[in-house]
Amino acid sequence: MDAARWVVCLLVTVICLSCAAAATAAVRSPAARLHRHLKRLNKPAVKSIESPDGDMIDCVHISHQPAFDHPYLKNHTIQMRPNYHPEGLYEESKASSSGGERPMAQLWHQNGRCPEGTVPIRRTRKDDLLRASSMRRYGRKRRAAANPMSVSPTMLNEGGHQHAIAYVQGDKYYGAKATINVWAPKIEQPNEFSLSQLWILGGSFGEDLNSIEAGWQVQS
Repeated sequence: MDAARWVVCLLVTVICLSCAAAATAAVRSPAARLHRHLKRLNKPAVKSIESPDGDMIDCVHISHQPAFDHPYLKNHTIQMRPNYHPEGLYEESKASSSGGERPMAQLWHQNGRCPEGTVPIRRTRKDDLLRASSMRRYGRKRRAAANPMSVSPTMLNEGGHQHAIAYVQGDKYYGAKATINVWAPKIEQPNEFSLSQLWILGGSFGEDLNSIEAGWQVQS
């Protein structure tokens, strides 16, 4: 009887160890890592809107947007409106806005808008991560940035990076706007991207560079 009981205990131990090993392997599998990364990127949505082009737009609470995952922004208080308007800026803004400009619209607006207090974020799909060179590099650009040498548009080629730049330097800027007209940019090679954007920069092209960027990007 003792021998039989010992055999049963041994079998149970072996089965438990096998299940634990299988569970560990499942957690460490590429599919599991992909699922965890997607869950980290795609924040819980207050509302989701399907765009006519197939994209899903998640309306994420403004305090849950990915930027606040950064440890330096933990418990950050979001300032929705400025405390003051720089001298001359407010009146100029009112004058320009009274010129009948149409509000900016995007394709997904045809099917709805995000409620107040949320920000629209395109939902990252599995295929987006699989196209990237690695999951960790998804959505990131190379650190190297163009160092403008002239105020006139310039075409450069540094390690396969071709770009044209037009820029202006001054003391203080409170905002900027641009009209970007992009027609069917083509991507031919892996890890290649086509980008058209507006930058507001502070600091130098080194460790102290701060930038606000907005535009359109197509990547492979």
